Amino acid sequence: MVTKQKILIVDDDNNIAELISLYLTKECFETRIVNDGEQALKDFASFQPDLILLDLMLPGIDGYQVCREIRHTSDVPIIMLSAKGETFDKVLGLELGADDYIIKPFDTKELVARVRAVLRRFKVRQPAGNPDEKCVSFPDLTINLTNYSVTYMGKQIDMPPKELELLYFLAASPNQVFTREQLLDHIWGYEYIGDTRTVDVHIKRLREKIKDHPQWSLSTVWGIGYKFEVKNK
Repeated sequence: MVTKQKILIVDDDNNIAELISLYLTKECFETRIVNDGEQALKDFASFQPDLILLDLMLPGIDGYQVCREIRHTSDVPIIMLSAKGETFDKVLGLELGADDYIIKPFDTKELVARVRAVLRRFKVRQPAGNPDEKCVSFPDLTINLTNYSVTYMGKQIDMPPKELELLYFLAASPNQVFTREQLLDHIWGYEYIGDTRTVDVHIKRLREKIKDHPQWSLSTVWGIGYKFEVKNK
């Protein structure tokens, strides 16, 4: 018997939550609905979902804080739902570790498609195989995708999964230039037209944590995209 993937739906509008649950149940997902942030954190621990649909405007603990709390212990996929369509709100959600951001009102078929896409990407990125194949090292920098760790200047650096995956992807192909669209596709796997500013935001955050080194750097290729540049000694 195939085990159904579990979706935790967090929304204080029960009508919307029930509608989402109906469509996901038809697609053979198991769902659970909660209507506030505090209960979401409790049910996350007990329900152990494969993905969370997280409304931002919740009573008590809001969606942003719920995302922060979950990211302390888990990289479970999170899709944020919000009526806020401003770039600032999207960027904040992505910086906190969300895997996608959907603006209300949304088409339920698109939501289901995005749920499936995010779950596929999460499955692909799970550590597997020889750890040596998932680790790249440069002077004063080691990026390990097997255990999702980054060591920089002898210290372990905390960073959300997407930042680490972006850094690893670039560093695994040193001196190769990637466009923003390529990076968006490889890291986020968007099957629709995504916002390339997402890539810029994550590069900015990486540069705040990891400064340029005499032998390597995260370089901007103006008009094209980015590369992990390894310099000649």
